[in-house]
Amino acid sequence: MASRFVRSSKYRHVFGRPTRKEQCYDNIRISKNAWDTNLVKVDPPRRARRKSGTSLTSAKANPTYLSVNWEASGGGAFAVIPLNEKGRLPEQLPLFRGHKAVVLDTDWNPFDDSLIASGSDDGKAFVWRVPENFTLRTEEGEEPRDVAPVKQLSGHSRKVGHVLFNPAAANVLATSSGDYTVKLWDVEAGSPRLTLKHTDIVQSLSWSANGSLLVTTSRDKKLRIWDVRQEAPAHVAPGHAGAKNSRVTWMGEHDRIATTGFSKMSDRQLGLWDIRDPKEPLGGFQMLDSISGVCIPFWDDGTQCLYLAGKGDGNIRYFEYEHDKFEYLSEYKSGDPQRGVGFLPKRGVNMHENEVMRAFKTVNDNYIEPISFIVPRRAEVFQGDIYPPVVGTKPAMSAADWFEGAEGLPPKIDLESVYEGEEPTEIPPSSKPVSRVPSSSTMLSSSKKDPEPMQPKLAELEPLKEPPQPSPALRSPPPSMKEQTSSIAALASKFDDKEASSSGEDDTSSFEEVSKPIERHHAKPPEKPTQTTESAAITRKLSSPISPTKLAAPVSPSKPASSAPLPSSSQPPAANLPGSMDQITLQDIKTLLETQSRTIGVQSEKIALLTAQVDRLKNTIGDRM
Repeated sequence: MASRFVRSSKYRHVFGRPTRKEQCYDNIRISKNAWDTNLVKVDPPRRARRKSGTSLTSAKANPTYLSVNWEASGGGAFAVIPLNEKGRLPEQLPLFRGHKAVVLDTDWNPFDDSLIASGSDDGKAFVWRVPENFTLRTEEGEEPRDVAPVKQLSGHSRKVGHVLFNPAAANVLATSSGDYTVKLWDVEAGSPRLTLKHTDIVQSLSWSANGSLLVTTSRDKKLRIWDVRQEAPAHVAPGHAGAKNSRVTWMGEHDRIATTGFSKMSDRQLGLWDIRDPKEPLGGFQMLDSISGVCIPFWDDGTQCLYLAGKGDGNIRYFEYEHDKFEYLSEYKSGDPQRGVGFLPKRGVNMHENEVMRAFKTVNDNYIEPISFIVPRRAEVFQGDIYPPVVGTKPAMSAADWFEGAEGLPPKIDLESVYEGEEPTEIPPSSKPVSRVPSSSTMLSSSKKDPEPMQPKLAELEPLKEPPQPSPALRSPPPSMKEQTSSIAALASKFDDKEASSSGEDDTSSFEEVSKPIERHHAKPPEKPTQTTESAAITRKLSSPISPTKLAAPVSPSKPASSAPLPSSSQPPAANLPGSMDQITLQDIKTLLETQSRTIGVQSEKIALLTAQVDRLKNTIGDRM
């Protein structure tokens, strides 16, 4: 009964678990710049083979990082924090310096865990490489060394507000600027290759899964979907009507995008859009609340969940995408407001605790708190249904191929191999993972895509339209005149010496008793059916009309329809039959035929009676249901 009213979902009971203060990243000076950005970006870990006495990740061989926009003097800077260096950070630590103004945004290269890009208020974008064996803690008496950029991308005339790497091609970077343009860079060459012109400042941008399309929102309240290599928007549609900032995220490999913004009455809204017809959101805008902070959307393609983190409040809502709408799951609530939030990519979560997502939120601008979103179930073995394959560290194409028009999805890795501590197993993007224990969802999806097993069942159901007559109810073909004559002669010769006794028993004998001694030499007599068997056979035949030919066919005396005694008139006059074939007259044959006709009439009445009874039973059962 519960399934009628409660939607079934694996993630309906996902909860957010905060981290103790000593396990957070403390003593951080987060930038106080008012530019609308996430402030925090997370680099996923690279897994290594598990060894005895060591963990899956190592700070030296397999670095994992967290980037934070830093409040620094003498130009802009940001910090890179190894995720395993928790607790209170040193007062002086190495920063990534090079910008002449405050850093507004950073983004990690999805295929190179040590490469990061930044955008600044000075109108430039830099590319940085994290040094090998990078750490924040230095030996006593040693001064921390700042990191310099390895590539400078100059081309914008105003501040660079957003930087975003292409999710499919290697070293392709998109940057948005206050000069109302979005430029696409070949990072290796250090030059812009394409330019997307807007009419106002770009507030948010997001790539499609194959990196061929880009969606942007801007201050002119327009939603644009770009075919970037054509340098022209494929669709331009009105977005959120409110005056405050709006955000957008592409929903993985779906042809859907999600936006957050405000209405004219300053209510926070959530919108789901079809990229093929983005004239208006599917089902209209969904109102969230009336809080004034911007909602930052994050899409998890593995769980098909959307996370909304509000700026200025401590809550993180999460929804599940199903049947072209967002189903509300739950909300993580905290009394500590957040200015910036970053989410760890799926290949970096702790699968041994069924962690499906991890967020890093800023608290009071002085420390960062990790929040784990966990599916509450036993975690003794790998849970394949909540950990599908994810994008690995190998791109689908190079930057040169992408600018020439190539498209494709990057290969994925099987998380089960990562769970076991082995080298990640690569899976082509077009194939499905090979699961050791297939989940119910996988079995259902395979049955939908492979309908062939249903065809034999449909073939079995087709003969029900005209069901074959059961063998007990089948009647032999009507005997010919020669067979009837032979049968009458045999009957007369058998009862020649018992004429007196047979005539005295005419009133009490039944049709069944007379038919027992009859034996036909031309065919074996079939077994005598009972009344129950013939009634059941008649009942099964009710779905098809009864043929008049079958009712009119003469019934063999060896197959009575009932054991109930019949009137004496139905008894064949065996005592009066002549003793030889020469004395048989036409009148005797007519008399026998009339007797058989009366027997058929009686049987027809019983069939009609049984038919009426079955109809009444059907009506009674139908009324009860």
